[in-house]
Order: sequence, then structure tokens, then C-alpha cells
Amino acid sequence: MREYKQFYINGEWVDPVTPNELDVINPATEAVCAHISLGSEEDINRAVAAAKSAFQTFGFTSREERLELLESCIAVYQKRYNDVADAIREEMGAPVGLATTAQAHTGLGHLEQAAKVLKDFQFEEDLGPHRVFKEPIGVCGLITPWNWPVNQIACKVAPALAVGCTMVLKPSEVAPLSAYIWTEILDEAGVPAGVFNMVNGDGAVVGTALSRHPDVDMMSFTGSTRAGTLVAQNAAPTVKRVTQELGGKSPNIILDDADLETAVTGGLLHMYNNTGQSCNAPSRMLVPAAKLAEAEEIAKRVTESVVVGDPTQEATTMGPVVSELQYNKIQGLIQAGIDEGAKLVCGGTGRPDGIDSGYFIRPTVFSGVNNEMTIAREEIFGPVLVMIPYETEEEAIAIANDTPYGLAGYVQSGDIDHARKVATRIRAGNVHLNGASGGYDVPFGGYKQSGNGREWGHHGFTDFLEIKAVEGYAA
Repeated sequence: MREYKQFYINGEWVDPVTPNELDVINPATEAVCAHISLGSEEDINRAVAAAKSAFQTFGFTSREERLELLESCIAVYQKRYNDVADAIREEMGAPVGLATTAQAHTGLGHLEQAAKVLKDFQFEEDLGPHRVFKEPIGVCGLITPWNWPVNQIACKVAPALAVGCTMVLKPSEVAPLSAYIWTEILDEAGVPAGVFNMVNGDGAVVGTALSRHPDVDMMSFTGSTRAGTLVAQNAAPTVKRVTQELGGKSPNIILDDADLETAVTGGLLHMYNNTGQSCNAPSRMLVPAAKLAEAEEIAKRVTESVVVGDPTQEATTMGPVVSELQYNKIQGLIQAGIDEGAKLVCGGTGRPDGIDSGYFIRPTVFSGVNNEMTIAREEIFGPVLVMIPYETEEEAIAIANDTPYGLAGYVQSGDIDHARKVATRIRAGNVHLNGASGGYDVPFGGYKQSGNGREWGHHGFTDFLEIKAVEGYAA
């Protein structure tokens, strides 16, 4: 049993102002695996004050000092790598392979990328006799989700540290264990007191207090569109910058000239990765109507190859969803698909055969879906794929863009020029051609209600910087 009841404020582990304990549930077993504390507005006030004070010095450190700090973080992270992976497996039921090779690796990847970018990043630019400076924005409030917990922490904290910001992190109270280890890593790496602070808590109390705090200069939020709008509303009275990475309902257009077996297989396996709990999951598969029956057969075969079960076993390829709340929501949406007349190709409601406990979902494929159905409009955030037939390429593009979201898009074609042409028509922040995926240097973010701003790599620095023009600097 993990006991993580303290917060990290001003370089020390401290007790909450008001005790308020919460059980953390292992979703694979439904057993309590840890105890944390939920913070209060008073805890946030202490953390923000520490960050504000620390900015007076850290905001003026040299590139070399911050690069040395990032390299120290990288070294300690490498030492604690397996601890991070174990925590992610326990807190969200990620299969051991996924937790180790993908989830835990993201923390290291973003730290290494931030150090690489920092080495050559241009913080000054001359425009004739004038000089433009890019300066750290100040105190940053960071709110991160449970689905890729360390990824979302690292892609915010690493660039913020790199440019000289100080920060207060509120990780998800649903999956807070890896955040605690992340904090231990930064502490051991020698991050100066007050530069990084961590307070656990829920959105209603801690998230609200952080978002509306007058001494917080920017909010960086990742989570649902609904919660993101609340963060923006709370931040508005103090006119602080707000960047958001929100929901998605990403289309996967399989063009008529694509290899159907490859395209459907790749799309399904990507959808089922992380039990479908990825904001950029290719959850709407658009298939030429004449090939729909064949695509259904492939999808059924691929789905039956997925091994759902104990995330500690190497053979498992898909674990549970993160919580009872998510389980019930997904079950309701699967039932909605059935009730609205979609064809159930495989899967359905209830747990997979042979599994009696844990928040396990049957990997599910619907076909014959139209884009007005609930399962085509709402972000299910589970292992549920909808197959939508189309007659013409123009219709496919129109369906792809007929969503309030715009985080990602996918195009499959046997002709790369054809895929490129269609990609230019998709209104999304990231479009993947023929199964390609970006690296840590590629900007990540969305259009429309999928958010604003960009994270990762060089572009990830921008949101944490203010622009100052000094006219006549060279006079």
C-alpha cells in the first residue's frame, strides 16, 4: 500500500492544511492501492506563493544552468524508470509492456527533447535597431489527466523548466502515483525550492483555485473539453494565458486505393492501444461503402486477437479502463450504439468472457454507423470503434470534418500524393499518413474544441514565453 499523503511545496514534503484522504483504486483489481490527500485553496495559495518567490531568481538563470538541471533530471529519471512504469501499471491498469515501453518512456523523451531544444533555442531576435526578447511567462499552473499521466506532466514541466518558468502541478487524483514519483525525481535532481510544486486534489477545488489565482500567469490544461472550458472561465477575470489540449473524435479515412487489410488492422490496433483512452485515438473509421463488409470481417478478426486481462502478464495487450466512472460511461455508450441501430460487429456490453472483476471492457466494433449517432459524436474514451461507410471521397472528407473536435486525423492510401492531398483538407492539428506517428519534436495540439496552443518540442516552448520588444536597443 502506497501512502502519498503529503504535497511538495517550496522544496519540501508538507502535510495538507486540512486532512482530506482519498483512496486510489487499482482498476484491474478494484482494490485500494494507495492513499493520497486532496488539497484545498490554502494549499494552492502556499504553492503559488513559493513559485512566485522562486521565479524572482529562477526566471533569470542562464541557459547553461537550466540545461544542467534538465540533464540532472534525465539522469535521475533513468534511475527511477522502472518505478515510474510500475506506478502507471498500478494506477491505470496499463499492461506491463505498454507501461514500460511507451508510457514511462514519454517522461524521459520529453526531458531529453527539451534539453535538445534548449541548446540552440533563440531567446533574442534583432529587427533593425530593435531587439525582441522571449522571456519566461512566470508562474504556471499545470493540470494533467490520468490517461497518459507522465507524458502530460513531462510535456508541460520540461519546457517550462527549460525556459525559466516556475510552476504548480495538479495531477489527476484518479492516477496520481506516477506524479508522486516524478516529483521525487525532480527533488533528487536538485530542482531549486519553489520552482516545481505539486498539490493533489480535484478539479472543483484545487483546479479552480489554481486557475483563478491572480499570481498564476498562465494555465496549461489537458483533459476533457468540458473541464477545459471551466478552466478558461476561471482564468478569464485575471486575463492569464490559457492553453488547452482537450478531447477528440478523430477520423481515420481509408481511401479506395488503400490496402484494406493493412489499413483496418493498423487502425484497430491503434484504437485499442491504451484501452482506447487516448484523446487522439482514430475512433471513427471511414470505409468505402463497397468494401464495408470486407472491412468488418478484418475488424472482427483483429479484435478477437486482442488479449484482455491482467496487466502484470506479458501476454496481455489490453488492460482495464481507469475507473468505475469510465466503465459505466462506456457501457452506456455501447448500449446507445445498439439502441440507435448500429450493427454490432463484435464486443458489446459487459466484461469480456472469463473476467468477473476489474473495469475491463469488451473491445467493440460498430458498423453501418452514420455521423449523427451518439457513438459517432461523443468521445467514448474506451476500446470502441465506429465504422462509417462513404460513397465518394468528398463525402469522406465532409464526414471527417463534421465534428466539434479537431485534434487528429488519419489517412490511408496506396498513393502518398493522394494521401497528402486529402490531409490538406482535414481540419485537425495532427494528421497521420499511412500509420506514421510523430516524434517528441513534432507539435501536438488541436483545432476547434480540441484546444489551443501546441505542446512538444520547439513549439512546446512558445506557450511558456512572453514577447518583449525593446525599441532602439542597438542605438
